[in-house]
Amino acid sequence: MTTRTAVLSLITTHLHALDGPTPLVGIDGVDGAGKTMFADALASELQAEGRDVVQVSVDGFHRPRDQRYRQGRTSPRGFYEDSYDLEAFRRLVVDPLRPDGSRTIRTAAFDHRADVAVDGPGVEVPDGTIVLVDGIFLHRPELVGTWDASVFLRVPFETTFARMAARDGFPADPDDPANRRYVEGQRLYLADADPETRATFVVDNTDVIRPRMVDRAG
Repeated sequence: MTTRTAVLSLITTHLHALDGPTPLVGIDGVDGAGKTMFADALASELQAEGRDVVQVSVDGFHRPRDQRYRQGRTSPRGFYEDSYDLEAFRRLVVDPLRPDGSRTIRTAAFDHRADVAVDGPGVEVPDGTIVLVDGIFLHRPELVGTWDASVFLRVPFETTFARMAARDGFPADPDDPANRRYVEGQRLYLADADPETRATFVVDNTDVIRPRMVDRAG
């Protein structure tokens, strides 16, 4: 069994044992940590084990551009506080999965690249389905109590910005002035939320091929 397989198996075993008809699971980490890739791998493993899965990205719940930059285009605090419409996320994803909810969710409400609202079709979530949500800032105080289980991917900024340089054209150096909004904004989150303490699992995802479960016993 590879390290990656062992990590995924440990998490899926825990998820299968969760109470409730539609467990909501957060996959958190800083930008470039490999959240979507990890969520995809976890979804594939769960489906191979017979579970239905619905995937959601918090990136579908950005605020409009003028709200995201209301504290300035380079503001780290603005990046942390103003990027996401958490009320829309709760209304369209979390609340429908509550015991008295409709069980029909929306996987996105806003296209941040086009800066327009979107009104896609609802997605029915039958009993037994696990809903995986990936994105940044998922353990912030406003979302405490949202997740039935969660994963935080630990990856150093030197690695994440190298990934984003290849993927999105960001400067590879985390200390580059162009990256200040994002690095410092995420440091605010790490200090404010302490996601490694709140997460069910912490995974060192520095090597995406060989992730490693972090032992927090000490």
